[in-house]
Amino acid sequence: MRTNRTVKIIPFQHSYGDADTTASSSLLWRWREKLERMNWIEVLIPCSRWIRTYNWREYLQPDVVSGVTVGIMLVPQSMSYAKLAGLQPIYGLYTGLVPIFVYAVFGSSRQLAVGPVALVSLLVSNVLGNFDSSGELYTELAILLSLMVGILECTMGLLRLGWLIRFISHSVISGFTTASAIVIALSQAKYFLGYSVERSSEIIPLVKSIISGADKFSWPPFVMGSTILAIMLIMKHLGKTRKSLRFLRAAGPLTAVVLGTAFVKIFHPSSISLVGNIPQGLPSFSIPKEFRHVKSLIPTTFLITGVAILESVGIAKALAAKNGYELDSNQELFGLGVANIFGSFFSAYPATGSFSRSAVNHESGAKTGLSGIIMGIIICSALLFMTPLFEHIPQCALAAIVISAVIGLVDYEEAIFLWRVDKKDFFLWAITAATTLFFGIEIGVLVGVGFSLAFVIHESANPHIAVLGRLPGTTVYRNTQQYPEAYTYNGIVVVRIDAPIYFANTSFIKDRLREYEIAVDQCSSRRGPEVGRISFVILEMAPVTYVDSSAVQALKELYQEYKSRNIQIAIANPNRDIFVTLSKSGFIDLVGKEWCFVRVHDAVQVCLQYVQTSIPSPKTPQISLHNSTSFSERLNERLNRKEELSASEMEAGERERLISTDADPITQPLLGRKYHK
Repeated sequence: MRTNRTVKIIPFQHSYGDADTTASSSLLWRWREKLERMNWIEVLIPCSRWIRTYNWREYLQPDVVSGVTVGIMLVPQSMSYAKLAGLQPIYGLYTGLVPIFVYAVFGSSRQLAVGPVALVSLLVSNVLGNFDSSGELYTELAILLSLMVGILECTMGLLRLGWLIRFISHSVISGFTTASAIVIALSQAKYFLGYSVERSSEIIPLVKSIISGADKFSWPPFVMGSTILAIMLIMKHLGKTRKSLRFLRAAGPLTAVVLGTAFVKIFHPSSISLVGNIPQGLPSFSIPKEFRHVKSLIPTTFLITGVAILESVGIAKALAAKNGYELDSNQELFGLGVANIFGSFFSAYPATGSFSRSAVNHESGAKTGLSGIIMGIIICSALLFMTPLFEHIPQCALAAIVISAVIGLVDYEEAIFLWRVDKKDFFLWAITAATTLFFGIEIGVLVGVGFSLAFVIHESANPHIAVLGRLPGTTVYRNTQQYPEAYTYNGIVVVRIDAPIYFANTSFIKDRLREYEIAVDQCSSRRGPEVGRISFVILEMAPVTYVDSSAVQALKELYQEYKSRNIQIAIANPNRDIFVTLSKSGFIDLVGKEWCFVRVHDAVQVCLQYVQTSIPSPKTPQISLHNSTSFSERLNERLNRKEELSASEMEAGERERLISTDADPITQPLLGRKYHK
């Protein structure tokens, strides 16, 4: 026997009469609050944050020690990376000079070590591969590239566009850096083998060139280079695994230079090529030239900027978290841009944050940007007083420094991890690495980013949609696939859309909703009166963060479709922005505000009353499903006779326990015992 029960629901509080005014005023208020809290001196000159609170007793010694340590590491590395870029070693020292000082003022990271890096050097060499590396035009274009990269980084930082790079997945980055590291190592083989190798960013021409020149192989540079490389790798390993020997990691490049130079000074081998003459003194101010080549440099400018965001900003944020201070990625991008712009006026090619040097800087105890200034002073001293000593450095020693640095970029462990965890990400890693190796850097990046975006678009256009059921003994509704014990009600489908709704996924969502209308998940148990069809579709919209005009139009079409088949849509728990959008579009008025609910459970209770009263009975007349106005009036009349329940009681599922003495109870199943299965 069916009983009449009082339904109590949490009132829906969103107001939509003044939606336009409220939304705009809320946005303005947030911007105003943000501007009021902003310290403009810290925004324009980030170094003021640590200068103002600098503790000389605690910070000075670790800053000086870390600055000297990384500076000694930077001198030989900068010359090696300049050779990798196809430039004279002196331009590596220039790149490690001005950008470091400028970044210390405008950069927000206190541990990031800025200067030349292997990957950017390879990109410079690749884009300028058609020019003669010994000519002045090659050098001018590398400097012009620094200016272009700086302008793009500053622009992206000011417009706060750093988020764009998030669309490139970690697996794509790992595959790209792994392939690039292999190409870099092979490109340095010529200094070990004693003969020239074709300049290329593709592995097949490099390997062919190495094999074809095997008859010119020379033992002395190979033995020296291999020995120095082995020593550096041992020192690097000991520095990483033993804290007491941590200094060995930073001392590796200096050891390579000292050993190589000492050997050349003592034995004077004629078959080992040397660095040669390096100009003494600081770089002079000059404006970049050759602007007629700007168009051909634009793709590489974007590529280097992308590397800067992925590598530098990622490292900077990780170091900031470890050292307990906040870092704005857009401010960081702006600081790198300013450093490159100023660097281009002093003969520097593009600079960015180095992973290896930043790690050493952090491990050496760097506290503030003063460590970067100390690095700059070390480079300045090297340019002023030490360049005559650099003339006798063997080229194979510099090549060993590069190979030692890039070995760590070969991330085969990541590939193994991805194979175990996610085959899709492993595919991204493999396809990016393969195309970079065999078709060049630009193709590799484009293919990797293309596949990455394709996966993002596919996931966005085919969002996860779940049918929800009620967990026994609670008012909680969860995915019936994940919780088989959850039960559903006959005649009612509760659907959760786990994504924003926009033009790309509206068709998919509509198709899935039609499927659920025809055949609801049969794996879950069902309760309630036996009905022959679906009468209600409840949309749980808590996960939906955005709807566009196409989505609104699709919802309206779906409503009209359902209405023609006597099916009512109900909306549960939309956030304020979603509700405002649906209200302004007229969708809420179309559905009826009485069909908007705070919780799924409230919507189910109301729909269950309709399902129960829609069964033919001598004492119960048929009710039209879309006569929602009269039903709302009856419901409000019942609600007015009841006391309000506290939110904590309703959330704890206690509302079923509280019964009024002068009205019918609200029992846990919400249905008469005879409807249970």
